[in-house]
Amino acid sequence: MTKPNAPRSLPRRMFLGGATSLAALAAASGTAMAQASIMDIIKAPRRGNWDDQFDAKSSRAVKQVATKVPITSQETVGYVERSIYQYQEIVSRGGWPNVPANEKLQLGNVSPNVRVLRQRLMISGDLDSTAGVSDSFDSYVDGAVKRFQARHGLPADGVLGTYSYKALNVSANIRLGQLQTNLVRLNAMSGFLGDRYVMVNIPAAQIEAVENGRVAQRHTAIVGKIDRQTPILNSKINEVILNPYWTSPRSIIQKDIMPLMRKDPTYLERNSIRLFDGEGNEVSPDTVDWNAEKAPNLMFRQDPGKINAMASTKINFPNPHAVYMHDTPQQSLFGQLMRFESSGCVRVQNVRDLSTWLLRDTPGWSRQQIEQTIQTGNNTPISLVDPVPVYFVYITAWASEDGVVQFRDDIYERDGVDELAMQTNYATEEGVQ
Repeated sequence: MTKPNAPRSLPRRMFLGGATSLAALAAASGTAMAQASIMDIIKAPRRGNWDDQFDAKSSRAVKQVATKVPITSQETVGYVERSIYQYQEIVSRGGWPNVPANEKLQLGNVSPNVRVLRQRLMISGDLDSTAGVSDSFDSYVDGAVKRFQARHGLPADGVLGTYSYKALNVSANIRLGQLQTNLVRLNAMSGFLGDRYVMVNIPAAQIEAVENGRVAQRHTAIVGKIDRQTPILNSKINEVILNPYWTSPRSIIQKDIMPLMRKDPTYLERNSIRLFDGEGNEVSPDTVDWNAEKAPNLMFRQDPGKINAMASTKINFPNPHAVYMHDTPQQSLFGQLMRFESSGCVRVQNVRDLSTWLLRDTPGWSRQQIEQTIQTGNNTPISLVDPVPVYFVYITAWASEDGVVQFRDDIYERDGVDELAMQTNYATEEGVQ
């Protein structure tokens, strides 16, 4: 497929138009930057509530990060190529300064560190140069910080804490390499993927439902833990199950259920999990040796209901990894900063919206019918008339038509640079759960 040529030249000229002012800024503040030293990143306090409320709480600048262009499209490839040229220019001019991470900064603060922060945000394009350079954390800086946070997948609260500092202080050279690494991945996925398809971007913990080349829906997701990673795959969604049974994978039985049963013999009963042998006969938990080294060769099946691990919905597609997409009774997890909590499957926020979209061409399954069926509590498998392609991808950097460059942590450490696995490293070092 021919790549677009326009993004190569015009945006480059646009970027170079501002290069002189950036160079003057760097020269004027060179002494200050040389004297600034990087202090140890302050230890993270308890994270509190990280609810996703960007639109309600942040400035208009944050809304600029939204786009209807699918992440794996030829358009996105062109935008990333343009961004690579821009970051090459930034690197060639010395990159950006490190912002000392020795104090919590927010609207209203006055500090010499804010001057460095302004310089950092101007160079990356988050703060307009007309805002000037001063020690005041004013509304201009507040909007720029929120924009920066939003495009790095952080809560856009305008407060500089541990994770924001870590993202700010990744060098321009490393960010350039991240864009180049992901350009290869995007090129591999930028062909025709279907008139309708579902795209799961694992590092972003985000789902796109794409129709006619535009994003019809976006959903926040929960993906696999570092030690139980969500796989990269291509398949077709062929079934939606309302009020599903949940059958535990062997890994969860061995790693989770066995230890829980040793501590609390009522765990299975309280969670409506029943045991069945190979012939379909129910087996009493009292007959199982829960102290055995290996889990019993039984099926662990949870009945439908509000406490079911998949809650109201399971979305199936053939794959060798035995993973699927589903609802969850733990809705609060969608508001967390780090949404890497599953055992490999993908939990979907507002899954009924996605189910309605998937079942649109399957007769008899309007949103009203879906809701009524869920209310019955009866296990109801529905085969899609037209299976919808689904792709699980690993993209940690991309860009959009308005020049906004998005970065995400390399949670599974596949980009090859330690600094990009920020949340992973911090959780390991500091015991963050």
